[in-house]
Amino acid sequence: MRILILGADGYLGWPTCLYFSQRGHEVIGVDSYFRRKATAELDCESLFPSPDLIQRAKVWEELTNKKINVHIGDITDYEFLISIFKEFNPDAVIHYAEQPSAPYSMINRDRAAFTLQNNLIGTLNTIYAVKETNPDCHIIKLGTMGEYGTPNIDIEEGWLEIEHNGRKDKFLFPRQAGSLYHTTKVQDTDMLWFYIRTWGIRATDLMQGPVYGLSTDETDLDERLRPFFNYDEIFGTVLNRFITQAVAGYPLSIYGNGNQTRGFLNLKDTMQCVYLSAMQPSEKGQLRIFNQLTEPFSVRQLADKVKMAGDKLGYNVVVEHIENPRVEQEDHYYNVKYTGLKQLGLQPNYLTDNVLENFFAVVDKYKDRINKDAFFKGIKWK
Repeated sequence: MRILILGADGYLGWPTCLYFSQRGHEVIGVDSYFRRKATAELDCESLFPSPDLIQRAKVWEELTNKKINVHIGDITDYEFLISIFKEFNPDAVIHYAEQPSAPYSMINRDRAAFTLQNNLIGTLNTIYAVKETNPDCHIIKLGTMGEYGTPNIDIEEGWLEIEHNGRKDKFLFPRQAGSLYHTTKVQDTDMLWFYIRTWGIRATDLMQGPVYGLSTDETDLDERLRPFFNYDEIFGTVLNRFITQAVAGYPLSIYGNGNQTRGFLNLKDTMQCVYLSAMQPSEKGQLRIFNQLTEPFSVRQLADKVKMAGDKLGYNVVVEHIENPRVEQEDHYYNVKYTGLKQLGLQPNYLTDNVLENFFAVVDKYKDRINKDAFFKGIKWK
């Protein structure tokens, strides 16, 4: 297949390029380098340096004799994006090219405006490019479990059947985003559903939980192939941040009481989920939604796991609770249905003691590069 990956330089995008390439598919990677620029501007760069996308593609080709076609540009520029579609005519497009951070979207008005512009216009352009060049092209878009919020009912897999005044119908599951970033992801889903109903295109929306991990089998071939590893408040997910804080001798910072519960997954499982979705595409005129997670944990449970593993390795980990900078429920019901991807063939990698110990070992190797000022930037929702 010809696979177009938007956001190919990112934490998820780059290992996805390698995953598909390793399995014999023609990969076209596109990125604007937003994340590199933003992390440099905000002084929260990756734990280890990463060559740029063009250089990494050259390393991959040298090691495997497999070529990844790289294009640097902004998908909010429609002429740029449509030219890529016309040149390569992809069978599937994997859309990671969004501003991916809730805290970034809440810094100030300008970052909020950028998040809206980048995320919504990028998705709109992708949909139009598919319609104009190849309506059979399968759109695989990375959503987020954060679209649902924390409702006091079970979270179904994307859809909910409702009975009202004796009549029944099926609707997108009610969503109540917790940040402007998450709000744009809700709007992404609504936009996809509108154009699917209107034009009969096909799409899979992956409602992904927070991802943790440093590498995949493909990136382990050479250190230069590793994806970004952010551990900061803005771009780093909570488990990545906790491990790095533990190695740095910095207290694990739990927001509020730590009872906030989410569904997590290993970076390797993101690769599986996207690949399985591409190999078994949705039908024409179908918006297929999968909840993409493997294990639910509360923030406090994660901190306890990191402390136990770190103490065993001699790090003497300290845990502290700080005032929650976000507006969110800390005590809430959370029961998520997530069977669809397992039915497609997902084989989960669970958060074992061995996984945590390997995590510590790699982060410790780069401990001299840890920037403690990046752990907490003081971004508040209120």
